[in-house]
Amino acid sequence: MIKTVIFDMDGVLVNSEPLHHHVCQIQFKNLNIDVSDDLFATFTGSSNKMIYQKLKNIFDIETSAEELIAEKNRLFIEAFRIDTAHQLINGVKDLIIELHEKGMQLIVASSSEMEIINAIFERFDLNQYFSSKVSGADFPESKPNPAIFLKAVELSGHDKSECIIIEDSTNGIKAAKSAGVYCIAYKGADVDSQNQSLAGEIIYDYQDLSFDKIRKINS
Repeated sequence: MIKTVIFDMDGVLVNSEPLHHHVCQIQFKNLNIDVSDDLFATFTGSSNKMIYQKLKNIFDIETSAEELIAEKNRLFIEAFRIDTAHQLINGVKDLIIELHEKGMQLIVASSSEMEIINAIFERFDLNQYFSSKVSGADFPESKPNPAIFLKAVELSGHDKSECIIIEDSTNGIKAAKSAGVYCIAYKGADVDSQNQSLAGEIIYDYQDLSFDKIRKINS
């Protein structure tokens, strides 16, 4: 029986990928580099540490990865605070509340830095529902490496067979599979660049999930 749901954040709780793309384009313009859409799509689900090291290698950027990440996060938080229309993905908070009220443990495991996770959780009052928050910035390698999900399972105190992961990105789904944890892929209406074929199942609406359905997975 499933006891813990591990959520990714970007693209699963919030549709923040367009905002990330927007602020990155501002930063790329300031750095005078041309990052193609195809290259950018490969970054989805990866940590900024990995992304900016890769960009440094490709474009021979002298600025440190730490400085680049700090500037990108500053731009994101500034844009996020201005964008008051930014909302959680439709139906996900209702699912979170239902799961929490019925005793399901919830953990977020996001590739974003903790300052980004905290900004989003505070805006949408999510802290009360989640027992732990895990940032990919704390690991040497990012998704598809499974380390972040293995840490989330460890924090849950449950066996991986008692956990599921909700992801959207190719890298995140690969990480879940490598961790040996059942993965549900959420596919938003505007997501077509991510291969979700390795997921155990794909949903298109959070109304397709419920406490009763989730707890019986693998049983």
